[in-house]
Amino acid sequence: MQTRLPRLFTVRVMVFGCVVLLAFILVSPTLHSYVQQRQQLAQLRSQVAAAQARNDDLQSDLSRWDDPAYVQAQARQRLSFVMPGEKAFRVADPQTVPDVEPAEKSGPSSALDDTGTGPWYQAVWSSVEAAGAQPVPPAGQTDASDTPSDATTDPATPPATTAP
Repeated sequence: MQTRLPRLFTVRVMVFGCVVLLAFILVSPTLHSYVQQRQQLAQLRSQVAAAQARNDDLQSDLSRWDDPAYVQAQARQRLSFVMPGEKAFRVADPQTVPDVEPAEKSGPSSALDDTGTGPWYQAVWSSVEAAGAQPVPPAGQTDASDTPSDATTDPATPPATTAP
């Protein structure tokens, strides 16, 4: 009699393997998208936590402005404001400022010096005064620098024609 060798793979094992392979093929894209969405969710949660921390910092900064002492301190620091009756002094770095005696001012004294560190309205007023000090030529006269050269003509004016 002949003895039969046992089969390594039976039909049942092959069908079961095919079912497992088919299930893996069907589930793997879903499992991949699930894992990817979990990573995105973790990133978004960390972004929300960072935004919430920034929001809390900004809210605390905003609540500081309700304190009048803080507002006064910021006005003094940022805008160089002084209270009525106080004198403002600006300390310059001795290494950047040359040893030159300031000229005596003939006008009214101000709280700050005229080295460009004064209030903005002083700079505007000094430019208005400088513009007013410029001589104005009469209406019929023009400067030589104001006249265009012969090569350039105004395109808005038509060329001059002569009558026959």
